[in-house]
Amino acid sequence: MSMLPAIFAALSDPVRLEITEKLMRDGETTAGEISAMFDISGPAISRHLSVLRKAGLIDREVAGKHRIYSVRAEAIQKVSDWTLNHRAFWEASLDRLDAELRADKEKDA
Repeated sequence: MSMLPAIFAALSDPVRLEITEKLMRDGETTAGEISAMFDISGPAISRHLSVLRKAGLIDREVAGKHRIYSVRAEAIQKVSDWTLNHRAFWEASLDRLDAELRADKEKDA
């Protein structure tokens, strides 16, 4: 769970979220391909990639002149686990609310 604050902070930026979603959808991608997706400078993309790496969301492989990025499945799994855990909480809360509302409606009828 200690990774989650850094992961969520990294994903809170729209550019970093879009980069992560691209890597999840398309798999390994070069820095150049990632940079081509945005109308921002190369150094800005490098900073975004650095934040994602420090948060443990992505990995980088060096292949000659190319930097190839990929998503770390275990980081995405942590987000998924957290989301599913909280989903169960909200579903149970909404089920209790629904039961209360039905009980009140039946009392008034």
